[in-house]
Amino acid sequence: MEETKFCRDSFVVKTSIVLPPDTNNHGTMFGGKLMAYIDDVAAISAMRHARNFVVTASTDSVDFLHPINEGDAVCLEAFVTYTGRTSMEVLVKVISENLLSGDRHVCAISFLTFVAIDETGRPTPIPNVVPQTEVEKSLYDSAKERAEARKKRRRETDMMAKAFGSSLPW
Repeated sequence: MEETKFCRDSFVVKTSIVLPPDTNNHGTMFGGKLMAYIDDVAAISAMRHARNFVVTASTDSVDFLHPINEGDAVCLEAFVTYTGRTSMEVLVKVISENLLSGDRHVCAISFLTFVAIDETGRPTPIPNVVPQTEVEKSLYDSAKERAEARKKRRRETDMMAKAFGSSLPW
């Protein structure tokens, strides 16, 4: 029998306060800093699911839906939404909270794909994920469509890389 785990078994939460070094000249959180947080919580979620080392295979677009201001708390939630044989899709939701007013906003949503690897760096099998809630089931059911879009984007990126080449100048 194949091993299975629930989506909730990979759930990760990270909360931080946005300090001045985390912000740009507009007083809002650097996009790159937020992207690093997203990759961090997604990797923890993937490792928690696989109980193995993982590498980031792709990050879908990160749309910044609402600015995160200096002094806000930023909370990231992540969990595995879908699994293949060696890969898994992880959802990350980013919420900001003004700690003085209590106002909260969804600031970003991103999907990342991770591959579990063994000690030699080769892909290794992972448990299947089993969705339970309606939201988890909806994400699971729509994952194959997102995976196809990723494969198409990857093929297009490969073609661009070949066309651009790696010769100087750069």
